[in-house]
Amino acid sequence: MPDKKILILGCGNMGGAMLAGWLAAGLDPARFTLVDPFLAEAPSGVKLLREVPAGQFNTVLLGVKPQMIDDAAQALASAIGPQTVVLSILAGTEIASIAARLPTAQAIVRIMPNLAAAIGKSPLGLFGSGLDVAGKTQLEQFLAPLGTLEWLASEAQLDAVTALAGSGPAFVYRFIDALAAGGAALGLDPAQAARLALTMVEGAANLAAQADAAPAELAARVTSPGGTTAAGIAVLDRDRALETLVSATLRAACERGAELAAASRSSS
Repeated sequence: MPDKKILILGCGNMGGAMLAGWLAAGLDPARFTLVDPFLAEAPSGVKLLREVPAGQFNTVLLGVKPQMIDDAAQALASAIGPQTVVLSILAGTEIASIAARLPTAQAIVRIMPNLAAAIGKSPLGLFGSGLDVAGKTQLEQFLAPLGTLEWLASEAQLDAVTALAGSGPAFVYRFIDALAAGGAALGLDPAQAARLALTMVEGAANLAAQADAAPAELAARVTSPGGTTAAGIAVLDRDRALETLVSATLRAACERGAELAAASRSSS
């Protein structure tokens, strides 16, 4: 997509992370137009506007809040034509709801990334309609700098991907904080405990990504019978405490996504 014009409507945390990932990968900043009434400034070379400009774009990324979809669709009426691919990162807003509001778009693709897109390390769950084989290949090339793409078998699976890969970083950050707090409770300086927790998680995640073994096997390699790790693992495994907690956490996030989707259907 070397010559195509890209409009990002709503460049908050997630839209900004995706833009940062594309720019870091060497995409020409002049290809991007941001429309955001609150953003103070844009990266060098990227056009920042307060309203959608006249003319159609090849790619439009919807980065507004889900409840703003009606206002967004009205603003985008002249920017979307039969050659426009609409990318949506709106949690719980289904393709049918978007298509009903933006009927002239060539294709609509829902994407669920996370903030690691800024460094090219985000998982991206994808489901779309309207793309032919060539269009799908072009889209994959465009999104590749942001992380690892995972096409889904059904749109309904996006709720689970949102819970696991979209909301997941927040859960990991809370776990890092809990590790640091636990270290401080054992007598470490709180700042030192925080550094140790963060560095440990970073190293463990990198090792897991590069290893030829599953995380469970890596955990087993760290755990000596009767040792310190075994004592801690026993607490996590007691009554399946960790599994139960994580499952309930993801299910709550997933169910909220389904609720948002139902609300979107009823308003379209």
